[in-house]
Amino acid sequence: MAARVAPAAFQAGADPAAAYRRLSAAYQQTLRYAEDVKRLYQQVHRSIYQSLLGLANALEAKDAYTRGHSERVGAASRRVAVALGLQSQEADIVGQAGLLHDIGKIGVPEVVLRKRVELDDDEWALMRKHPLIGAQIVSPFEFFAAGALTIRHHHERLDGSGYPDGLTGEAIPVGARIVAVADVYDALTSDRPYRAALPRDAALEYLARQAGRTLDGRVVAVFVGLAGASPSADAHVGARPALAARYPATPR
Repeated sequence: MAARVAPAAFQAGADPAAAYRRLSAAYQQTLRYAEDVKRLYQQVHRSIYQSLLGLANALEAKDAYTRGHSERVGAASRRVAVALGLQSQEADIVGQAGLLHDIGKIGVPEVVLRKRVELDDDEWALMRKHPLIGAQIVSPFEFFAAGALTIRHHHERLDGSGYPDGLTGEAIPVGARIVAVADVYDALTSDRPYRAALPRDAALEYLARQAGRTLDGRVVAVFVGLAGASPSADAHVGARPALAARYPATPR
C-alpha cells in the first residue's frame, strides 16, 4: 500500500539521491521564480511612486513659495516616525505620504494656490478639497493604502477642527498626525505669498502651544526634540521675526 501512495519522485526502484536532486532543483527554481516576482512587484511600486512624485514636482514647479516644502515634510515625517518606534516599512510609507501630502493641490486652481492675500470662503472651500483629491489620486494603488489615509487626513486636528472629516484624537491615523506636525512647522518657517516666514524658535514654540490641543502631543515632543538635536537642518533662510499667534494652525 505504501508503495502506491509514494511520491512520483520516490517510486519503487528509483535512485533516492537522484530524486532528491530533482526535488532540490525544482525547489530552487521555484525560489528563483518567487524572487523574480518580488523584484518585478517592487519595480512596479517604484515606477508608480516615481510617477506620483513627478506630479508632486510638477505642482511645486508652479509655485516658488512651496518649492521644497513637500521634500522637507517627507524627510521630517520619516525621522519622526522612526523616533516614535514605527517599523521601517511603516516609517517609509509615512515619509512617502509626507512627500506626496499636497499632491491633491494639482486639482486646485492656480489662482487660488498663488493668491497673495488670505483666501475668501469660496477659495478655502476649494483649497480644503486637496486632501480628498490627493487620496483619490493614490487610492487605486493597494500597496499604498496607509499612505492614502495619511494624505486624506493630514489636515485633521485633535480637537476636531480640521478637515475633511473632522476626526478627533486617535481616530486620526498616526501617519496623518505625524505629517500634520511636520507640515505645520514647515509652512510656518517658509515664506508664503500671504505672509512672511516665522523664525525657527517661534515656530517650535507654536507647536508646543498646540500640543495636545490641535496637534498630537507625543509627535510634537519628538519633533521638537529632533529639531533641537540638529538645529541647522530645520532653519529656513529669510525667516523674519513675527508673532506666531497671527498664523493659523492649518496651513494652506
